[in-house]
Amino acid sequence: MKHPVTIDSGKPGPSLLITAGVHGDEYEPLMAAFRLMDGLGGMLSSGKVTVVAGVNETAVRAHLRCGADSLDLARTCPGDALGSPTQADAFAVSALIRAADALIDLHTGGRIFDIHPMAGYMVHPERSVLAANRAMAQAFGLPLIWGTDPAPNGRTLSIARDAGIPSIYVEYGGGSMVRPHIAEAYVQGCLRVMSSFSMLLEPLPPAGPPDFWIEDAAPNQGHLQSKMPAPCAGIFLPAVALGDSITQGDLWGHILDVHTGQRLPVQAEDTGLVLFLRVDAVVSAGDSLGGICAVNAKTIYRP
Repeated sequence: MKHPVTIDSGKPGPSLLITAGVHGDEYEPLMAAFRLMDGLGGMLSSGKVTVVAGVNETAVRAHLRCGADSLDLARTCPGDALGSPTQADAFAVSALIRAADALIDLHTGGRIFDIHPMAGYMVHPERSVLAANRAMAQAFGLPLIWGTDPAPNGRTLSIARDAGIPSIYVEYGGGSMVRPHIAEAYVQGCLRVMSSFSMLLEPLPPAGPPDFWIEDAAPNQGHLQSKMPAPCAGIFLPAVALGDSITQGDLWGHILDVHTGQRLPVQAEDTGLVLFLRVDAVVSAGDSLGGICAVNAKTIYRP
């Protein structure tokens, strides 16, 4: 794990941990992390902020989702101090999470997916932690807030869950191009969370209400890679865009067979909002083509 940088106000207050580079093909989180490291000095009125720009160091160096040992750090926590590179990095970041008062984990869709801007959290069984998760997600200020199943293990958020530490992850964008406005949104979102914790010398105005606030604790709802599996190999041709409203059975796109030229239609598997979309055109059977955030009377959360 890349060496963490701590900006300390020198006064009592919350300890906030911000992580980037859990996956090495997610670039705007790294940009935001470096900007926070460089810019937070003199901004804090209380507490301290620790920033890690490169949690899975071998993945970041190779610009790949997984580390040199082919492990996904987001499935490896709490790791092993004496294990492989990803296991050792997972162990190190897990220790940082347990020592913090709150966690923000910055992500994108990597090279495979483009993701509608969202702040997510686990629907924690302890009410006080759940309330803090919700408050952090709202403070971050992205258009979609998504609370999901608290059961998955191996994640940074599962370490925070077990330690009773409020935590959110954020997702925005993806693909092979860098988009500076995403890094800017992440910097401002982190600052708004700090402001909500009364950590800034110059507080920021709170974010407005999100466009959608969804809580769906059904098993595996937050597991993006399992959604909308491709029925066959080929070239994916999407027929939808991020943020579209879609109904189960609507056309999601086609898969082009590069040998025959035939196009196999793919239908939406749920009704709701187009949350993420595959941007890597080449697909194998079973690869995720994107996913839908279910929006209905049961999932809409009203603060």
